[in-house]
Amino acid sequence: MQLALDSISKKVGPQTWLHDMSLALHSGAVTVLLGATQAGKTSLMRIMAGLDTPTAGRVMVDGVDVTGMPVRDRNVAMVYQQFINYPSMKVAANIASPLKLRGEKNIDARVREIASRLHIDMFLDRYPAELSGGQQQRVALARAIAPAPRMLLLDEPLAALDARIRHRLRDEIRALTDRLGMTALYVTHDQEEALAISDRVVVMREGRIEQAATPATLYLRPASRFVAEFVGQATLIEAEIVQGVPQALGLAWPMAEPCPDGRWLMVLRPEELAADPDGPLRGTVAWVRYLGAVLRVGLVLPCGTGLIADLPSRARRPTPGEALSLRPIAAPALVPR
Repeated sequence: MQLALDSISKKVGPQTWLHDMSLALHSGAVTVLLGATQAGKTSLMRIMAGLDTPTAGRVMVDGVDVTGMPVRDRNVAMVYQQFINYPSMKVAANIASPLKLRGEKNIDARVREIASRLHIDMFLDRYPAELSGGQQQRVALARAIAPAPRMLLLDEPLAALDARIRHRLRDEIRALTDRLGMTALYVTHDQEEALAISDRVVVMREGRIEQAATPATLYLRPASRFVAEFVGQATLIEAEIVQGVPQALGLAWPMAEPCPDGRWLMVLRPEELAADPDGPLRGTVAWVRYLGAVLRVGLVLPCGTGLIADLPSRARRPTPGEALSLRPIAAPALVPR
C-alpha cells in the first residue's frame, strides 16, 4: 500500500495545526512521526485514517484520491495509547469482533493464529481486566490486525506501559509488521523508540516537517539545529569552514560531507569523543553520570565551552574537578546556524 499526502493543511478556527505538508509512506515499511506535544502528529494520523478531513490537500492511496472516503472503507486499523478493548467480552471475542462485522469465515482459526503471533493465545478465555497492561495492549493490537488491514496506524501505543514492557512490545510490533509485510505509521514523542522501530523517521515541529530520513541519517546528519537538539544528546559548537576545513575550539576537524565555506554549527555527539592523555581538548570534569554501558562525562574547557563525552563504564571513573583530555574520533555533523 502506497499512501501519499499532497499539500495537507488543517485549520481549526484561527489556528493552523498542519502547514502544507507533503509526505509519502513507503509500502511495507514502518514510518514514525516523531515530535513534541502539539507538533501535529496525531492530527496528521487522523487525516490518514479518515477520522478527520484536511482543510486543504489530498490523501492518495495507490494513486487514488481517498480524501473524502469514510474510515470504514479505507481498510486501515488504529491502535491507541489507551487499551481500547470491550470489557464485557473475553479476549477471543474481542479479537473476533471485527471479523464478525465483515462476515469472515473460519473466525476461530484466525483468532488463534493472531493470538499465537502476539503470545496471548493462553488468555483467550479471560476478560481484558484480568490481564496486565502489556497483555491488554496486545489484545488491542490483535483485534486491529485480525482483518488484515492494508495499513496499521499506531498512536503512541506504548506510552502507558512501563519501560521494560514497552521495550519488549516495541520489538514485537516491529517483528510483526515485518512478518506480515504491513505498511505501518507509528506516532511517538520518544526518540529511542522512534529510532529503534522505524525504517524512516519524520520529525515534526509545530505542524511542519523538519526532516524525513532513515534513523541513521537523522541522528548522524541532522538537517537543522532543531533536529540536532531534539534527537539524541549533542553539544552544538560555533564553527567556521575555511577552505573546506571546519575549525572550532582552536582545532581543525574532519568533515563528513562537503559543505561550503562559512559559519556553521558543529553537532558533537558524546560518542564522538574519547579520553586521551594527549588529546587536544583539555578541560575540567564538571560532572559524571553512570549509564550502565557508558560513563557520561561533562567537561568544561578553559574558554568556558562545555562538552559531553561517553567513556567506557569499565574505565576509571573521573571525579569532578580533575583534569581530563579528550580527542575527536569521528567527523561531526554540521548544520546551518
